[in-house]
Order: sequence, then structure tokens, then C-alpha cells
Amino acid sequence: QVQLVESGGGLVQPGGSLRLSCAASGFPFSVYNMRWYRQAPGKERELVAAIGVTTSGTNYADSVKGRFTISRDNAKNTVYLQMNILGPEDTAVYYCNAEHPIRPRYWGQGTQVTVSS
Repeated sequence: QVQLVESGGGLVQPGGSLRLSCAASGFPFSVYNMRWYRQAPGKERELVAAIGVTTSGTNYADSVKGRFTISRDNAKNTVYLQMNILGPEDTAVYYCNAEHPIRPRYWGQGTQVTVSS
């Protein structure tokens, strides 16, 4: 059974930090590109960060560059999103996504991040 289980969301004050985790199981994690998306109320889902099968290939949305860091641990089948200097504009549900050119695509159930004082 394929699972992507996000954790680490919650309520944080502006300027604070959170670290999201996404634990994968049921598919060959190490051959998948991994991504974090987010969706704020009333807005479309947007790509936040992506990492290739090796840790050297990463990409970020302009809005999070310099504040967010995506990483992965293939030994633990887990991808992370370190989020620093959070602002209210970062409030959203964050989703983990597994992408592969020819294999099925998978999504997690999402974790809520709320930035508010």
C-alpha cells in the first residue's frame, strides 16, 4: 500500500520556523523526484520546492527562495521541508508529492501550516 504521510505542520508566529516531514512507503522512494506543494484558501495549488533523486538537484518557488530548504533521506524514505522566517503568506496546506517520468504519481494527505500572531 502506497503512503505519503506528512507531519510537522502547526501554528507558528511570524518569523518562526517549522520542519515538515513526509514519510513514504509502498513504492521505490529513491527513484522518485520529490516535491512539496501548498494550497492556500481560495488559491490554486502551487509548487514550493522540488528535489531530484540525488540531493544535489533542488528547485524553489521565488517566494520561498532563501527561506525554505528541501532535503531527502533515502535511507529513511523521507523528504523534509525546513521553513524559516515564516510569514502569514505561507499559511496553507502543504502536500508531499512523488513524481517519476513513467511510474505512477503519488500525493500525501496534506498538513496545515498556519502563520499567525
